[in-house]
Amino acid sequence: MIPDRKTESLVSFVGAGPGDPELLTLRAMQRLQQADVILHDALGTGEILALLPSSIRRVDVGKRAGRHAMPQDEINRLLVRMARPGRRVVRLKGGDPSIFGRLDEETDALRAAGIAYEIVPGITAASAAAAATGISLTSRGKARRVQFVTGHTHDGEAFDPVAAGIAAPGVTSVVYMARGAAPAIATGLLSAGWPAETPVVIVAGASQPEELTIHARLGSLAQAVAALPAQAPLLLILGDNVAAAPLRSGAPASAPASAIQ
Repeated sequence: MIPDRKTESLVSFVGAGPGDPELLTLRAMQRLQQADVILHDALGTGEILALLPSSIRRVDVGKRAGRHAMPQDEINRLLVRMARPGRRVVRLKGGDPSIFGRLDEETDALRAAGIAYEIVPGITAASAAAAATGISLTSRGKARRVQFVTGHTHDGEAFDPVAAGIAAPGVTSVVYMARGAAPAIATGLLSAGWPAETPVVIVAGASQPEELTIHARLGSLAQAVAALPAQAPLLLILGDNVAAAPLRSGAPASAPASAIQ
C-alpha cells in the first residue's frame, strides 16, 4: 500500500533492468513518472531517464569501476534527507535492486529513520544475457541449479572460483562484474582440473545498443575479457549447459577474433 502523498514519505527502489527501456515493468515506469526526485545508478539508466519529464529532479549516485559519484554512506543519508513528507523518491538501480545492488544498506537507513519504502523488481542482467545468447540457464540433466556470483570481493580479498561454487557440477554460474576477476576465475578453474578448452560465454552490455556476445575458451578468458570495451558492464556464463549451446546466429561480428571459438 502506498502512503498518502500529503502526509507520508515513500522511497521506491525501482529495478531499471539491464538497460533496454522496453524491459522496464509497467510498475517501474509508473513510479518513475510519479517521482519528484530520482537517485540513479550510472549503468543502464541513461535511456530510461531520457524518457521522463525534465521537471523530475535527477541525482547521479552511480558507481563506476574505480570511480564513485557518491560514497555509499552518503547515498544512505541523501535518501533519508530527500524523503520528506509528501515527496516521492525513486532510487533507480540497474538490473534488479536485490541482486548485488547494496539494497539492504539503503533500506536499513530508511527503516532506522522510520521512512516507508517499497521494492519494484527488475529484470536482472543474467536473464538479459541468457536471452541475448539463446542459452537456457537451466536444463534437465545438465543444469538443475543457477547461481549468481559477484566478481567483486570484500576489501581486496582474492577471488576464489572454487570457494564461490563455480566449479560445482550441474550448476550454471553467472558472474557479475567479472572484468577484474576473470584472470583469477580462469586460473582457479584450470587448477581445479577444468580443461583449457572449456567454453565460457562473455556478454558485455546485455540488452544495450552496444551489446556484444562472444564464446571464449577458459584458457584464453583473461585475454578475451581484456579485449572488450572497458566501460561495458560484463558478465560471464559458465557450466555444462554453456558447453552444449552454440553461439546464437546473428551475434555481433566485431568480437575479438582471438576470443571466439
